[in-house]
Amino acid sequence: MSLRVEQSASQLLHEAFVSLRTLGKRSILALLGIVIGSSSVVALINIGHNAALEAAAIFKDMGTDTLTVQFPNNGDSREPMPAHLDTARLQAQVPAVLYLAPIVLSSGSVVFQGHATNANWVGGTAQLAGAMRLRLREGRFLSDFDQGETYVVVGDRIARTLGVPGHPLQTGDRIRLNDYLFQVIGILQSQPPAALIPIQTDDSLFLPLAGMRRITVSPQISSVIARAAADQDMETVAGELAQALKNTLRGRAVEVQIPQQMIDGMTRQSRTFGYLLMALGGISLIGGGVGVMNVMLMNVSERRREIGIRMALGARRRDIRNLFLLEAVTLTAVGALSGAILGISAAYLYARVSGWQFSLSAASLPLGVGSTLLVGLFFGLYPALSASRLQPVEALRDE
Repeated sequence: MSLRVEQSASQLLHEAFVSLRTLGKRSILALLGIVIGSSSVVALINIGHNAALEAAAIFKDMGTDTLTVQFPNNGDSREPMPAHLDTARLQAQVPAVLYLAPIVLSSGSVVFQGHATNANWVGGTAQLAGAMRLRLREGRFLSDFDQGETYVVVGDRIARTLGVPGHPLQTGDRIRLNDYLFQVIGILQSQPPAALIPIQTDDSLFLPLAGMRRITVSPQISSVIARAAADQDMETVAGELAQALKNTLRGRAVEVQIPQQMIDGMTRQSRTFGYLLMALGGISLIGGGVGVMNVMLMNVSERRREIGIRMALGARRRDIRNLFLLEAVTLTAVGALSGAILGISAAYLYARVSGWQFSLSAASLPLGVGSTLLVGLFFGLYPALSASRLQPVEALRDE
């Protein structure tokens, strides 16, 4: 019995391929529509997946244990921000914080050997290197003993811009900020920008926090960058740090930003974006399904006499239905597999052109191929039912 069933299924599949081959160009056009629809679904799912990973990587580069504190002006306090903070007392109140670095931001021109460029001036303390994970190419970073000195640490792009042929900027050189000469004690490695930190490392000069009084009229702390110890509840740490700063800066609004919150928000946004892309791919897939239904209806119309002969020889209605349904599914399956390969290739090329690291979405192939087969089954069902409902006598009369 099982052998007869297997032979029957094999015969049906063979007949389906023969019938599709006889359709010629119409079958190829329907197949092309399915390939385009299936590849659109697979490609868009993978593009959305890689876009989400790339967006999340921007925040992860700064570390999920980094906190950025802002002090928005709420209009209730007329007192300016101070030029320094008692970080030792704050860290004693929030022991989970390893590094706590207040910063003063300004900008202006920097001159070396007659070459000038604009740069961000960042006044900070020794803890800023640990808070921002700064890496040095040469020299050292600021220490607690440098607050009264005219020392500066230079970002990578600024160092390369100020260098002249035969004399690149190096430690020990002196650069001019306003009317003061600052000695270069370190040059940083190039670092990618971190989304939440208000400092572009490569375009910045790092000075002692107290030394900002020399080059700015009234320096004020604009932000605080903190880094928590490992395995800490960042929500709890953020709340404790915000409360400690509110107690220190009476009347000032304090906002603590956590990278993990941004990552979670980006994940939700990317998921919504992915659903939108899937919907766009589904619309294209439905268009391909309509093409399959059109081809199968024409196939049924041209084979009415064959259907009548099959029924006269004893074929049941479900045999006719299954035959045409199998043809539709076979056509769709070939298109789904071809579209999956094309979609992955398109997503890979898009990622390479965009400079992303390609990662295959685990859901793309099941969703792409599965949805294509379901569309083929759905749009092939009506022609198959139409063929099975033909009356043998009427079908035999067709020439």
